[in-house]
Amino acid sequence: MRTQVAIIGGGPSGLLLSQLLMRAGIETVVLERQTRDYVLGRIRAGVLERGAVELLHRAGCGDRLGDESIAHEGCNLSTVNGMFRVDFQARVGESVTVYGQTEVTHDLYAAQDALGATIIHEAHNVALHDLEGGAPWVSYEKDGQTHRIDCDFVAGCDGFHGISRQSIPGDKRTEYERVYPFGWLGVLSRTAPAADELIYANHPRGFALASMRNPTLSRYYIQVPLSDTVEQWSDQAFWDELRRRLPASVADSMQTGPSIEKSIAPLRSFVVEPLRWGRLFLVGDAAHIVPPTGAKGLNLAASDVHYLFETLRAAILDADAAALDQYSTRALTRIWGAMRFSWWMTSILHRFPDQSDFDQKIQEAELRQLETMESAQVTMARNYTGLPY
Repeated sequence: MRTQVAIIGGGPSGLLLSQLLMRAGIETVVLERQTRDYVLGRIRAGVLERGAVELLHRAGCGDRLGDESIAHEGCNLSTVNGMFRVDFQARVGESVTVYGQTEVTHDLYAAQDALGATIIHEAHNVALHDLEGGAPWVSYEKDGQTHRIDCDFVAGCDGFHGISRQSIPGDKRTEYERVYPFGWLGVLSRTAPAADELIYANHPRGFALASMRNPTLSRYYIQVPLSDTVEQWSDQAFWDELRRRLPASVADSMQTGPSIEKSIAPLRSFVVEPLRWGRLFLVGDAAHIVPPTGAKGLNLAASDVHYLFETLRAAILDADAAALDQYSTRALTRIWGAMRFSWWMTSILHRFPDQSDFDQKIQEAELRQLETMESAQVTMARNYTGLPY
């Protein structure tokens, strides 16, 4: 088999890149290790920046998003001194869009099917070859047979644990990482959201987040030790702890119900440089991981796709080989901006195990400035709604 761009990973970033390239007349093949049902069953982010929304519309995947999404013009922060709101529209004239990643993936699959895309599921033992030369190729196994795809470029959209980043020699890549000493216990429930907009809570017992996917589907999180397991947390124990950490005015009227998904996610900040090795380009979680506090994971993947699409379109359709050198620098500039914001949100909202009384006072002072200073709210709102591409 031959194609122009082999895409490793059939999650949102891989599917979105394939959709944009195919609409531009560039051939793609997508390799995904899991089944389609498994990919569609992943529970992930639900807050989209304007840039991500515009990119989905540009890819022809925005109809249902436009009809069913919810616009949020601000968010709430709860502290020991009470709750306050940061108004995104008032501060920077922007909003964010609430629309679950699972729904984004559904829309991308439908669009890819309509274009007749080649998406190969259950592709195992994927390996990348001759990436430094002019004729890279990819091998994989399916149904007990080994297959080969010859291509011009490889896009590594296969996540943090995928093969793409590992295909760059260790002495040719630099990895930056911070691992946080806690995780998020998340619950998805078919209940009305606790509030019209997200609530981020800094509480002496730990961080909490009240979020949503739609008017009847809520997503909640609480900070837990990394040693905790899902089995330790019954639904009732989760709801009781969440109520303790949210403002009483919200907790008293919050709907609860059986969890339809429950998991614990560790938090880390991670970036690899560079994002290009020969004919291989890293995209999304293969290149970076952000704590979910700033709602940047899917949004950063979308901006990576934007930059790589522009790069490959210029290289393939305009024969502009120099464009290949620009992807890593352009993408990393935005990645590090979002990394800083996600780290900052994490640092001011969570209780750290070794946090001293001094550290706690500094955290409270940071939140008080955010509550009272317009300039601090402008900075937060600009970063939360999305830095420009």
